[in-house]
Parts: sequence; structure tokens; C-alpha cells
Amino acid sequence: MNNKLKKKFRAIGHQLNPALTVASKGLSKPVLTELDRALDDHELIKVKIVGNREERAKVIRQIDKIEATEVIQIVGGVALVYRSSREPNPALSNISRATLL
Repeated sequence: MNNKLKKKFRAIGHQLNPALTVASKGLSKPVLTELDRALDDHELIKVKIVGNREERAKVIRQIDKIEATEVIQIVGGVALVYRSSREPNPALSNISRATLL
């Protein structure tokens, strides 16, 4: 992914609220299922990660290892995560909705 596209995604992500919160149990199976669903629906989401710096870094590394998923930006305990949807729904996709404005 090039820097121009990342900059565009950061601009879109600025308006978003976290779609998912990862708490003390980390990336458990239910959290991964919800992360997968949210990325399929919205393509670009914010994930709030609770914990100290090391715990947050560990969770971010795990998210970044998920196939075809990329962490665009990290600000404090919030990560902006992108994955292209297999069948994007223009009504749900944050990227499609932002380009319509």
C-alpha cells in the first residue's frame, strides 16, 4: 500500500469511532470473529486496545499478522485497520461512503 492511499485512509478514519474494543483477554476467538465481521462489512475500522503499551503492541502485531489485513495508523490505544472486502457493500463500507460525500 502506498503512502498516498494510507493518507486517504487516515483522513477517512479520523471521523470514525472505534468499532471494536480489545480488552484484557486480548484477541480471543469471539473478538477475532467480530474483527473479521467488522472488516468484511466496513473495510476500514478503528480498534480500541485496552492495556499497557506492551500489551497493546502485542495485540497490534497479532492484528497485523492476519492475512490481507493492514494496520494503517496507531494513535495511543487506537489502531486504524484496513482489509479490502471480498464483496463491498456501499451502504456499509466506510471507504465507499466517504467517496460518496
